[in-house]
Amino acid sequence: MSTGHVERHVFETDLVDEMPKPGRRRRFAEWWRHSTHVPAALRSRTAAKNAAVDAALFLLGSPKALLGAVWRGLVLAVRAWRRWVRVVDYREAAEQSEKLADKFIEIRELTLFRWKLTGAVALFTASALLVAELCFGPLALWSAGGGAAVALAVAGRRKEGVPGRKSVLSGPRSFAWTMEPQVLIDAFRDAKLIGKDESLRLVERAARAGDGWAITVDLPATRKAADAIKNREALASALAVDEVQLIVERVRGRGGHAGRVFLWVADEDPYAGPPVRFPLLDAEWWDAWRPVPFGVDARNRRVDLPLVWTSLLVGAIPRQGKTSAVRVPAAGLVLDPHTRLYVFDGKGGKDWEAAEAVAHRFVCGDEIEHTDAVRDHLAELVAEVQSRYARMSKLDDEICPESKITPAISKDSALGMPLTAVIIDEVQVYLENPEREDVGGRKTTLGGYIADLLTYLARKGPAVGVVVILATQRPDSNTIPSRLRAVLGSRFALRVMDWRDSNIVLGEQMNTRGFDASTLLTHHKGVGILRPDGDTDAGEETLALTVRTFYLLNAEWRSICQRGRALREAAGTLSGHASGDDAQRAIDETAVVKALGAGVARTSVPEDLPEPLAAVCHHLGSGLDERDFVPSAELTAALDVVPGIFAQQMGELGCRPTRNRITADNGETRRVRGYFTAEIREAVQRFAADEIGSESQDEGESG
Repeated sequence: MSTGHVERHVFETDLVDEMPKPGRRRRFAEWWRHSTHVPAALRSRTAAKNAAVDAALFLLGSPKALLGAVWRGLVLAVRAWRRWVRVVDYREAAEQSEKLADKFIEIRELTLFRWKLTGAVALFTASALLVAELCFGPLALWSAGGGAAVALAVAGRRKEGVPGRKSVLSGPRSFAWTMEPQVLIDAFRDAKLIGKDESLRLVERAARAGDGWAITVDLPATRKAADAIKNREALASALAVDEVQLIVERVRGRGGHAGRVFLWVADEDPYAGPPVRFPLLDAEWWDAWRPVPFGVDARNRRVDLPLVWTSLLVGAIPRQGKTSAVRVPAAGLVLDPHTRLYVFDGKGGKDWEAAEAVAHRFVCGDEIEHTDAVRDHLAELVAEVQSRYARMSKLDDEICPESKITPAISKDSALGMPLTAVIIDEVQVYLENPEREDVGGRKTTLGGYIADLLTYLARKGPAVGVVVILATQRPDSNTIPSRLRAVLGSRFALRVMDWRDSNIVLGEQMNTRGFDASTLLTHHKGVGILRPDGDTDAGEETLALTVRTFYLLNAEWRSICQRGRALREAAGTLSGHASGDDAQRAIDETAVVKALGAGVARTSVPEDLPEPLAAVCHHLGSGLDERDFVPSAELTAALDVVPGIFAQQMGELGCRPTRNRITADNGETRRVRGYFTAEIREAVQRFAADEIGSESQDEGESG
């Protein structure tokens, strides 16, 4: 048995106090790149290349631009001469002073005099040119013509409608900012995004990007890219394009700042055309830990939706592609044999019938027995989440380093903790069930109990591998309680009825930030606004984006489910309903009720408390009774709302912001604006009393 010889080298070094300074050449290069005395076009090869291209384009287009300017100057000169010879200025002054009849003879004499003067000037000019041509030859005529052309070009250097010129002839506006940068500046001014004396700084010149034009600009100081996004419709109108063709994004990260805007304008409607084929139709299997292909954006870039560590809410009015949008991420889960599925269909049709072949638990229908089954299955899953937390706490740090599920844990059949997805279509059918339910001595409804179970799973489930996906055609505050909506990470809103429903799906005040699903066009099936909870191809800092989801035919969906069943049979992971075992596992109902009390914030607030009061109560939780004062900055940051609008809405609910002293973490005392929790509790009690009074009145009338 031989042993290897390991050579060890010892290096002798000296300690130095300072790093060596860069050479003169390097220092000169750094100064050259950053000095304000060096023209921007000479600081780098890229800048020089762009400047050369711009210069070449200017030289090539200068003859055409010169002719156009001369023509506009000639038209301007003719118009000015015509007004002068017709004594329009004198006539308008007489009309304003209501003495036009008295000045008629003077106007006629002045008009005749100006005609004579025009003829005299024309005769003198012709004579002077003739004499110059006889004395100096053709050079005099060329010089006079060149001087006149320069004068006309200077006078006509601006097009009709730009600052300094008034449009005389009206006509349809057209998209022309790629050819005339001044039109882009005017569009920002017309949209009230910059002042009349402000301009834009071009970061990247306009260039073709896919089926459209792209450009990046810097707004003036103190102007924000968020305002450009919020006023996208006004900017589209100023650019004479439909708002669906215009994409406005803030440039973030290393190369961006709060005033840098990226614009992309499509040549035509980017969401028209046939449906987009689902990429996983040809995939043999899929790893659910990877983001699932969800759709494409306006620039035809694929948008992948992460499912692990989060949840998803899909809302839309009927026949807008809601079920298809849910089946797309579900397909990625079906194609992973190590994923367990709970599929509940409140509609009762055949849209989810194929999933019965792979689902661990499956319910299809809207009768009371179906709702009871959904309740029991969700309670079973809550108990499973508790069991997973208990088992994970006993695993060593190598297997479970962060008290969270890992890909290795989820695929280890011996541990029994696979990724588990709860998929509920038409969830409002179960949440609105009015049957009375006694849960741990607390009276509630069956729908309210299911909402508590889903809230617990969405809150506590992601850390142990539970994903909640909900879809509803009734996105209103009564259907989806605020305590449940607040813990659903990713949101996708297809077309809805109004901005209120859009905000319920996407989040409070999203319409004021330029994202309103009620403005989507009717014929854009499967097109919606996605607010992702995680990184996408558009960037992790993206607040929301419009996405056209991939489309799955029923036959294609059935094929994916059959492939998912075959994968599970081969891996030995087929279980529950799909394997013919519908037996409900025995659970400790007391432990489930206790978990709901710990996992769901319990405050004495009505279910349908108006926003944003409901969101405030949910954020404070037990702090609503334990705290005396909450700063406005804390609430606006936690709820991700616009401060001014939030203060107005709270004021309408009877909660006025006031100044109060608080003690910071460093021990300093400072005055901040905020709300006394006593006023918030009074507003909640006042609303609850109104609700009780209306219910009593309804019962009296029915009696």
